[in-house]
Amino acid sequence: MKNAKFILDCAKRVLRVEAEAVSALADRLNPSFVTACELILACQGRVIVLGIGKSGHIAKKIAATMASTGTPAFFVHPSEAAHGDLGMITRSDVVLALSNSGESDEVIALLPSLKRLGIPLIAMTGNEQSTLSKQADVHLDSGVTQEACPLNLAPTASTTAALALGDALAVALIEARGFQAEDFALSHPGGSLGRRLLVLVRDLMHTGDALPVVQQDVLLRDALLEISKKGMGMTAVVDAAGKLLGIFTDGDLRRALDQGVDVRDTPVSTVMTLAPATIESHKLAAEAVQQMDARRVNGLLVLEAGVLVGAINMHDLLRARVV
Repeated sequence: MKNAKFILDCAKRVLRVEAEAVSALADRLNPSFVTACELILACQGRVIVLGIGKSGHIAKKIAATMASTGTPAFFVHPSEAAHGDLGMITRSDVVLALSNSGESDEVIALLPSLKRLGIPLIAMTGNEQSTLSKQADVHLDSGVTQEACPLNLAPTASTTAALALGDALAVALIEARGFQAEDFALSHPGGSLGRRLLVLVRDLMHTGDALPVVQQDVLLRDALLEISKKGMGMTAVVDAAGKLLGIFTDGDLRRALDQGVDVRDTPVSTVMTLAPATIESHKLAAEAVQQMDARRVNGLLVLEAGVLVGAINMHDLLRARVV
């Protein structure tokens, strides 16, 4: 077993080699990259991403990234394509084929069929003189000077470079399409991002009989009963017309008791907090979290056009897994 220093030095060397491989790509980007983006943006179908072996794994990731960021795409295994899956590719599609050598037999074997379909072919290879590169409409150079593997054999730096170039392509398409966070969330409704970006305050707020609210002239005792009944640790205070005047919370109660206030004959309006923290019902639930954190409160009163319509607290956000 090698010593710890040897192992750490090896790991550092790998990271440096791969970082340099990715960095070198930026200096080699040329108008071909723009042409590839234009072909994809003009595509009326899907981006079909091909690759075999390690390049196949990278191709799957690129297809998944594109699909989740506004560019319809999916991976097709070259071997399966030669046995029927080629029927998944239509004349409206664009093909992005990955092969470090540019000579992968399974990919090359598909070229005649792809040419007959007459669809644009983008090649991503490490060899611009390869068969795949020469047959493609556009070539993206993902070549590296060396692999991180000490034998310079195992695909390491080359796959990292191809993945980074695929990310560059996907992100450039995001920018070109004006893709927004809300669009991203629509592709991820089951994840935490989807919950943060799709759930609105109105979806979680307490309304109607569940909304803690009292008139300004009620006694502190009655306000406490409302707080206990609704279970939100606070109550809104309104005037006779329903206009929001303030909020009375557990913290206000502690401060009132410290001052010797008698809960039986003190109007709640004399001990409530003015200018309570509020949020509009159409705002994202994630924004409610941000406001609670910024104001160091556990709840917000919810307004619509300045009228009190609900209340929301941190427990609601936790239950909805927005936090």
